[in-house]
Amino acid sequence: MPRSPFTNAFSWSKSRHEKFNECLRSYYLYYYRSWGGWEADAPQEVRELYVLKKLSNRYTWAGSVVHESLKDVLLDWRAGRTVDPQAVEARTHRLMQDDFRHSSKKSYWTAKYRKPFTGLVEHEYAEAVPGEAWKQNWETVRAALAWFFNSRWPALARSLKSAQWLEVDAGAEHSSFTLEGVKVFAIPDFAYVDEAGHPVVVDWKTGRVREGYDDQVLGYALYLSQRYKFPMEKVRAALVYLNEGLEQEVHVDPAAVEAFKERFTQSVAGMRGLLKDPATNTPREAEAFPLTENLASCVRCVFRRSCQREDAAARFQPPQVA
Repeated sequence: MPRSPFTNAFSWSKSRHEKFNECLRSYYLYYYRSWGGWEADAPQEVRELYVLKKLSNRYTWAGSVVHESLKDVLLDWRAGRTVDPQAVEARTHRLMQDDFRHSSKKSYWTAKYRKPFTGLVEHEYAEAVPGEAWKQNWETVRAALAWFFNSRWPALARSLKSAQWLEVDAGAEHSSFTLEGVKVFAIPDFAYVDEAGHPVVVDWKTGRVREGYDDQVLGYALYLSQRYKFPMEKVRAALVYLNEGLEQEVHVDPAAVEAFKERFTQSVAGMRGLLKDPATNTPREAEAFPLTENLASCVRCVFRRSCQREDAAARFQPPQVA
């Protein structure tokens, strides 16, 4: 049967909110101008923007590799299979080596590769990254896996009965809910029901503790409540910082949920305010999405060439801390 054409329907996610706040032009290029770039007959500019939007930087790449490995581990335990931590580490190392080779050749412009990885922005812009920095990237991944296997989580996961498992990083095509008429993407890394009957949602982090992560897991809590019909007051949530060895409980109480909904409403209103036709999710012209004045954002941005900020980003020097 012929496949139905994709439509660029409006939706919300925490990552979309962050991109909207960081740089409106990047937001426009990512969610609108690059749309359809996967098609064989896409205009060259659109195709290039689509490839660029799929690139990672070395830090987000490390985080995604850890998430992929833990997803496979949890699915093995869910199926009752034995997991060898050393084999997981070795397989993950080989995966990163293959990723690096693929990216360093810029093969992402011509060859399909595994999802979700395509390539690295450092290679696209020929950034001078020393070898020790790449080695440290692997050490970040290795340390996160080592902490996980020595934490309480393996014993907990293996102790769960079949009915207690809810989700393991199901992916964007499966994990969404509706809030105030808007489709919201929420992809928990791990969700289960504990012995007391409380649904628990867990989000793995490989970076440092920072503000804003609470909203991410509050969205996950709303998703679990809506999809599995759990009362909100029963849901528990946790942020687990694998490289910090830290677990942080996120309170899912009425006040926190209402505050999240208020921030969500404001975020959606801001995004829709830049649409020419909200019903069809048609944006205004590019000029309505100005470039950020914060060059620190451009240094990390995949679209710096498209925005003619490549040279400025290369020359940018972060302010010195006294």
